[in-house]
Order: sequence, then C-alpha cells, then structure tokens
Amino acid sequence: MPTYKNGNYLVTILEDGTKIRRTPDDDFIPDFSENCDMKITDKCSQKCPFCYEGCTEQGKHADLFKFDFVKHLHPYTELALNGNDMDHPQLKEFLELLKSQHVYANITVNQNQFMKNFDLIKSFQEDKLVYGIGVSLNHVSYEFIDKFKQIKNGVLHTIIGILTEDEVNQLKDNDLKILLLGYKELQRGVSFLENNKDSVEKNSKFVYDNLDKFTSWFKVVSFDNLAIKQLDVKRIVPENEWEEFYMGDDGGYTFYIDMVKGEFSKNSVAKDRYPIGDKSIDDMFNFIRTLNK
Repeated sequence: MPTYKNGNYLVTILEDGTKIRRTPDDDFIPDFSENCDMKITDKCSQKCPFCYEGCTEQGKHADLFKFDFVKHLHPYTELALNGNDMDHPQLKEFLELLKSQHVYANITVNQNQFMKNFDLIKSFQEDKLVYGIGVSLNHVSYEFIDKFKQIKNGVLHTIIGILTEDEVNQLKDNDLKILLLGYKELQRGVSFLENNKDSVEKNSKFVYDNLDKFTSWFKVVSFDNLAIKQLDVKRIVPENEWEEFYMGDDGGYTFYIDMVKGEFSKNSVAKDRYPIGDKSIDDMFNFIRTLNK
C-alpha cells in the first residue's frame, strides 16, 4: 500500500486500512482531501425505521458520471460510497473508473444486501475494485458473523441507541472490527426516537457505561465524530493516545458529497449544502476548509 505527500505531511495506508500521518511540523496542513464520504443513491428497499437519509423505494440513483470532478480525483483518495450501493446500475463501471485512477473505493451496504450479494462483494474485493467493506447491522446471527469474517477489511457499522446489549454480547469476542455511529435526529430518525425513546436511551446508556470494555471485546473500535460527541469518548482515552488516534474534525481532511442532489457539505448532517456545479474536488474541499477557520 502507498505512501504519498499531502501538503506538509506524508500519509501511509496499510493493508488493513490503517492510516498513518507523519510531519516534522506542529500541525498537519493538507493540500487536498484525503477521503470523501459520497452518497450515490436515495433508492433503497430496506425501510430502516431510523434512516436519517429518508431513503425509499421511490428514491433516485445518482448519475455517477455527471460531474467532471470524478475524472480528476487525486490518486490514493479514499472514497466511501454510501447508500444502497449494490442496487446502483452504474456501480461496477464506477468502481472500475476509480481503480484506473488509483482511488480507493470503500462501500457500505445493508446487512441484507451483504448476505444477498456476498459472492459479488467478495469478487469486487478480490479484483481490487473495493477495499474496505462496511456492513450496516440489522440483526445478529451466526451465519452472518461467519460470512462477515470471510472478507478482508470488513467493519460492522452500528448506531448508538439501536445496538442492544444482547447484540453486543453476541458480537463480542469474535475478532470483529466495529464502527459506532452517532444517532442522527434527521428524517425517519426523528419519528423513530419519538416512538422508541426509552429503548434508544437504554441502549445508548449501555454503550456509554461499557465503552471502556469495547476495546477488549472487539479487534478495532472506531467512531464517527458524532458518536465521539455523544459518547464523550475522550473521557476514556489518555491524552497522548487521543492526539495519536484522533483523525480530525469534519471538514479538516474530508467532507461529504451528495451525488443524488448534486451538493456538498462539511458532513452528512450539515444543514448548509452547496451546489457542486463545475467545481473540482479541490475547489469543494478548500471551500469547506474556509468554513472551519
């Protein structure tokens, strides 16, 4: 896996997806975005009751080749493709383009889609069209865990407030990587919280109270920035380790692109959205960075 220069620092990406930044200076100052969270579709049949994107079967797929910036992504950029990816008719063609540009594509799929498309997903990874595979957890089963452990660089995605104590007990001690995502009060997430407030609070409290144990229960535990805030992760991490492992605020090294609506923003929950138009990937990133200053 490569080492490349970005601004005043070097980035090394290891085979297991680990990223290491090195600089002789006090701060890391990027010239371009290291990675980008990209939604490619609003069309989804899974009907998750807490979906913060509000995806439906009547939603739209993005035209993945509509915007010119796609043809000029920096080599080794990590692109996290989100949405009901496996149903997108342009997915394989898009992945082939990214591979030709030495862009690392990671996909996130619903657990049902993962099981249904297991052989295809595995072939994508073997052909180096896809590197990391995130699987949004619906329910825990031994069949799922067995299949999940057969892929490289797989990460379980689960939401604080949705993940239950029973599910944690089934998942733990299986040498799994897990990503804890903050609960987003948007779209169907608003009504779900209103109707399930007690269970969401109970599940959230279990994760909060046992967070220090997760690193012994799972091979790797990671968080999005909203989860870091909701769980107050900093309380259980020594300051020197925090400085080493925290990958930066939203908009500092990455940002969000909605290919369906043709918009970009600091992250997927930001209310302020901006039209892509004919902007390059660097134009968008530098605009987002100015908002952080």
